[in-house]
Amino acid sequence: MISDSTQQIIPGLSETLLEHLSTAVLLLDQRLLIRYINAAGEQTLAQSAHRLIGEKYSTLFEHSSLQSDLLQAVFTKSQGFTDSEVSLVPTDAEPLLADIAVSPMIIGDQIYALMELRRVDQQRRISQEVIQSAQQTAARDLVRSLAHEIKNPLGGLRGAAQLLQKELVNNELSEFTRIIIEQADRLRNLVDRLLGPQRPGERAEHNIHKVLETVRQLVSMEKSEDLAIIPDYDPSIPEFPMDPEQMQQAILNIVKNAVEALEGEGTITMSTRIANQVTLKGVRYRLAVEVSIVDDGPGVPLELQDTIFYPMVSGKQSGTGLGLSIAQTLAAQHNGRIDCSSWPGHTEFKMTLPIRKD
Repeated sequence: MISDSTQQIIPGLSETLLEHLSTAVLLLDQRLLIRYINAAGEQTLAQSAHRLIGEKYSTLFEHSSLQSDLLQAVFTKSQGFTDSEVSLVPTDAEPLLADIAVSPMIIGDQIYALMELRRVDQQRRISQEVIQSAQQTAARDLVRSLAHEIKNPLGGLRGAAQLLQKELVNNELSEFTRIIIEQADRLRNLVDRLLGPQRPGERAEHNIHKVLETVRQLVSMEKSEDLAIIPDYDPSIPEFPMDPEQMQQAILNIVKNAVEALEGEGTITMSTRIANQVTLKGVRYRLAVEVSIVDDGPGVPLELQDTIFYPMVSGKQSGTGLGLSIAQTLAAQHNGRIDCSSWPGHTEFKMTLPIRKD
């Protein structure tokens, strides 16, 4: 309901019209305090109007990709703007992606910013899943074709070096052939990693928490004292068919990625949750499990977030860009997927795996 005080601030606005809009509408004053929010806005931000009115817009979010100078320009220059796919992370609520339009609005002798937010999370997720799947398949096929082309001459190079080594009597020259053989083996190992897992492994009913604990123990043996790994498991999650070794490799790749991002200091949380009515690759599943690896590091650079699962894409100078690509492939072979959401101080890789259809 629009209170009497709000009606005085926004004379002439129709309560029925605003309250029945599916688009979130907020009114901000020059101090960026929220003076009005409609029902759709309450639902979008997962907070009540009673809680929001009077609060500063910027303090409602842990993170916002909306540039603050654009909002200020509404008041200083009476200049509106639109921004697409703005990332907003409300405090104690799920992150959301929205298209935003802001217009100056003069009421009496005061100027306000009328903000409209339209969530695009679901549409973007569906389109992104289709596009990324096609792009990842194309990139993977290209890399595999190149890898096969490299392996053939590489094998001949190694064989020739071995034959030459047998003919040489000079130990100093033999050292050169040894280097050729070692480097050929190193390149072959890299090519094998590029090729990645070729087919699904043997499936059996297995407990996902046993896999997670194995990964936690492996990483704990190498981590520094200033890095904490916190388990947060839902014990009600049932066993389901998986290849435990492949699943361990996928999760280990993600956790190692988080460890490297934290550079020895910070917190990694490994959690599991049940998800209901999940669509994976166009198939609806009644029950699924979400395995989340969350760290409080600097975050994935914005320019890498759409390509982070592609082969040879890495934010690290010394990285090969294969770990996350292999993890995504292994998740796909289990009919699942991995999603990434990231901003400074928070990076989450969420692996969603189906448990049962009906």
